[in-house]
Amino acid sequence: MRNRFLIFGVLWALLWVNPVNAENPKAAIASAHPLATEAGFEIIGKGGNVFDAAVAVSAALAVVEPAGSGLGGGGYWLLHRTKDQVETLIDGREKAPLAAHKDMFLDKSGKVIPKLSLDGALAAAIPGLPAGLVHLSEKYGRLSLAENLAPAIRYAENGFAITERHRRMLTFRADVLKKDRHAAAIFLSYGSVPKPFSILKQPDLANTLKQLAKSGKDGFYSGEIADKLVDSVRKAGGIWSQQDLDDYQAVERVPVKGSYQGITITSAPPSSSGGIVLLEALNILSGFDLQKTDEITHKHLIAEAMRRAYHDRALYLGDPDFIDIPVKRLLSADYAAGLRSTIRPDKALPSGFLSGDLPEQNQGTQTTHFSIVDEDGNRVAATLSINMPFGSGFAPEGTGVLLNDEMDDFSSLPGAMNGYGLVGGVANSIAPGKRMLSSMTPTFLETPERIAVLGTPGGSRIISMVLLGVLDFAKGNNPDSWVRQPRFHHQFMPDVLEHEKGAFSPGELSKLTALGHFVKETRSLYGDMQAVQLHKGTHSLTAASDPRGVGKTWVSP
Repeated sequence: MRNRFLIFGVLWALLWVNPVNAENPKAAIASAHPLATEAGFEIIGKGGNVFDAAVAVSAALAVVEPAGSGLGGGGYWLLHRTKDQVETLIDGREKAPLAAHKDMFLDKSGKVIPKLSLDGALAAAIPGLPAGLVHLSEKYGRLSLAENLAPAIRYAENGFAITERHRRMLTFRADVLKKDRHAAAIFLSYGSVPKPFSILKQPDLANTLKQLAKSGKDGFYSGEIADKLVDSVRKAGGIWSQQDLDDYQAVERVPVKGSYQGITITSAPPSSSGGIVLLEALNILSGFDLQKTDEITHKHLIAEAMRRAYHDRALYLGDPDFIDIPVKRLLSADYAAGLRSTIRPDKALPSGFLSGDLPEQNQGTQTTHFSIVDEDGNRVAATLSINMPFGSGFAPEGTGVLLNDEMDDFSSLPGAMNGYGLVGGVANSIAPGKRMLSSMTPTFLETPERIAVLGTPGGSRIISMVLLGVLDFAKGNNPDSWVRQPRFHHQFMPDVLEHEKGAFSPGELSKLTALGHFVKETRSLYGDMQAVQLHKGTHSLTAASDPRGVGKTWVSP
């Protein structure tokens, strides 16, 4: 391990292309890491379609952006195939182990035990990303799974230069990683964060990817790799079993759809809350003419729509295989009109005045997203996650797989906070084999002239970021504008209007406070939106990566 970290003098900044434009290109890819974007185009260059490219990008991100996703995590792939107008979402969200129960993170007095659902083997749910990759490749791809995984295997074997963002995330989670000698051996150098531009090699992860390439789903969920996963987890106090791995299946779900100002919006259904909350907020806003309001009223109305939509997230949303979700009602125009009637343009409504008052619950921000579209309109929006940076900080011996800590996305106690401040209710309580609620919001937008693909990491703030992106699309702006939007966010509880530095002017801060908002600046910029766009008439493509991250966009000539 000690020789894996070598000083690498080439700055990745020299490779960034942000944004990119081209006339009559074949495809456009925007991802959170240059090597992942390049992996997608390598596969397209070999005759693969956008779905093959999505497998390659997903697997590459699992290697080169381990703080945000990985084989030990899960995610969602939103797909559109133009030739037969197939539109579906592959749900590769993690599931609770069969031995899980609603009180597993509570002490004898019924209080949540701090960090137990965030750090270590017990925090890990059953991964869905490997099953999702196999499903996507075998059902929608043109090339073999082995071909699609080849770039990721190469990156894991040969190594890559870590970024400063990678080092920042390591610094944040170093103490957790140090508790597991296998994770520490992979990501730390003599127990410390590696030097800038060090080379990270992951031979065990390369072997796991090879087993997946060779044997498909069985290469991860049974056999040698599965034995190592279960054995290590149980030795470290976790509750996995081989039955958990045998039972895991990625499933296809019908996306949720809606419209806003002539834009058709397609997004993620439950087990993600993203699509429903996004569409509910847009339905509320559809009754206002935002273009004619002053800036304060404009931002106030958006915040109030967020507040109400996130309130319903806490009350009604969870795994649709376990609970009945009133999707039709939540997305109806009449329901939105009722919520809209409670909004005053001159005053913020305290969140405690809404029904079903709940304290806040957190959710992980370390996620990743990529967007792909080709000139025929075939497209993929994928958001992948392991929850907190570097997940649970636990890597089963001999696998190279860093496990998620997505058990924290359940409501360990109705009304209690998780790691990212979101409220949780009974609908999202822990149960064996259940998928935890997510905020991931991979999204398609379509008008007669344009098709857009967008999404972002950011935990509970994902939905509000995509909402602001949709509203900017509605103004006629292009991807570079969507990803650069100054961001603000309200999630019902805590009753706080968060904002990036510069999102509100000093005068706006005073006026929003006067309206009754408790306004708070975030400690840092957030999100890493990846967006691509097809102009139908010219077949030209544009793409942009969020300047807050280190992503790369590429439009093929």
